[in-house]
Amino acid sequence: MTNTSVRALIAEDEPVLAYALVQALQHLWPALQISGVAENGVAAVREALALRPDILFLDIKMPGKTGLEAAQELAEDWPDGTPFPLVVFVTAYDEYALQAFDHAAADYVLKPVSDARLEKTVARLQARLGQTQERGQELARIVDQLRSLVPPSPAGTDHLSFIRAAVGNQIRMIPVAEVLYFEATDKYVNVVTVDSESLIRTSLKELLPQLDDRQFWQIHRGTVVNAHRIEAAVRDDSGKLTVRLRGYSRSLPVSRLFAHLFRQM
Repeated sequence: MTNTSVRALIAEDEPVLAYALVQALQHLWPALQISGVAENGVAAVREALALRPDILFLDIKMPGKTGLEAAQELAEDWPDGTPFPLVVFVTAYDEYALQAFDHAAADYVLKPVSDARLEKTVARLQARLGQTQERGQELARIVDQLRSLVPPSPAGTDHLSFIRAAVGNQIRMIPVAEVLYFEATDKYVNVVTVDSESLIRTSLKELLPQLDDRQFWQIHRGTVVNAHRIEAAVRDDSGKLTVRLRGYSRSLPVSRLFAHLFRQM
């Protein structure tokens, strides 16, 4: 790939900082084409999937979705056969992220972005864009990195034994062991058992730390499955992975980010 065809998408919710980054990139890399500036994480995902840029600059803290959440969603939904963008995270103070990025696939820059640091990032990006044989592995690299950036459940967390779900004018007590899977639906979570479905007023992000991660596995950004109920994991001809649950007819898709859970032991 030549430098004249390289396109970048910037996701930054602060207009002044977005403008400063655009100006700095145009100065340090005149041939780079800025395809657009997304003002939040949701727009970043939408525009990245539509434009398919070569480079993504993602602010870590954005409304709608964080940069890490946007990268995770893109890793799950990125079309097969299209090189995944090189990712640069932009952060003000996330020390945890900085430690993780030191020797990782993605790069990072600190706010306010300095020309000296950005110049090093530009050099790294240009070198990696030139490694055409390795670009096909970019998605696998970012998936591995994103897994390492998912914070563990807090130590000593009390795990739920029952789910309290409203059904009509009743509150139903659902034993967690009977849950087949949890599925995110906007601001709610659908609790699915063999014979019922119930909505609870919480988000999957809030629910996850309350579940035993030895029993409940996240297999997609919107799905957490009871591992004790998994019958088999099946890969189709295109490489897509799904899981079958005992006593349930519907198969559930497994995203790239969580496919490692089903590697052969």
